[in-house]
Amino acid sequence: MQPVAAPEPAKRDPAPTRLAYRLHRLWLTPLFRSLLRVGLPSFCMVFAVGWYLADQQRREELGLVFSDLRRAIEERPEFMVKLMAIDGASGELDQDIREIVPLDFPVSSFDLELEEMRRAILGLDAVAGAGLQIRPGGILQVSIQERIPTVIWRSRDGLELLDGEGHRVAPLGARTDRPDLPLIAGDGADAQVAEALALIEAARPLAGRLRGLVRMGERRWDVVLDRDQRILLPERGAVEALERVIALDQAEDMLERDLMAVDMRNADRPTLRMSPEAVEELRRVKTLETGAIKG
Repeated sequence: MQPVAAPEPAKRDPAPTRLAYRLHRLWLTPLFRSLLRVGLPSFCMVFAVGWYLADQQRREELGLVFSDLRRAIEERPEFMVKLMAIDGASGELDQDIREIVPLDFPVSSFDLELEEMRRAILGLDAVAGAGLQIRPGGILQVSIQERIPTVIWRSRDGLELLDGEGHRVAPLGARTDRPDLPLIAGDGADAQVAEALALIEAARPLAGRLRGLVRMGERRWDVVLDRDQRILLPERGAVEALERVIALDQAEDMLERDLMAVDMRNADRPTLRMSPEAVEELRRVKTLETGAIKG
């Protein structure tokens, strides 16, 4: 008898199953691969963090850790500011700045609000500009552009120092505290400081007699001299009118006479106003002359 041969095993079908085919096609989809490679790990991480932070105590402990870490970095020696240096300010202004920017040194540079400090310094009348920066070595450098007073303004509220643009610099206790500065007065005088300075410059030949300028009706200027004399200037061409008066005075000593005012408001017809005593004397002289003629 011939032996019975064992049946050959069935050959495996190389074609993928329907499930394997679908999974393979799904894997070839870019969106699916992105979700699987990035989305799933991210979701797991977010879920783990959310689960960990769900506990109030853990959140507080984590906050303390980050707070201590931040404070440790901010208080490193290289980040500490030890002093403040102020350049460009007078002694009085220097003191004012230190009063409005009170700092307890040493202080971390992270705790300094430089822009807020700058705005506070610019709020001072005497400060035209300010810059702040932290220099190496733990120095807070404050650079000041200080307003320089050029005139004294006598207003309804008292005496004030003004710069060349009419900005308030500081109050003044008494006129004698700054005898080196010219005096202006009247409502609106602070808005015309530039014109006032031009008039003061033109009045240099009268410097020994000049007492100040008065703004009249917020429209024009009166030049006030000693002996209660005034030069009434027009609204326009005030400097030229004053120069004409000075030229007449230099030629004929006009202001040395017994005059109360020189009215230049009408450029075509200047007017001299004499004092009451001079008018009375003139009348007396005319009366004597008339009597002598009749006699």
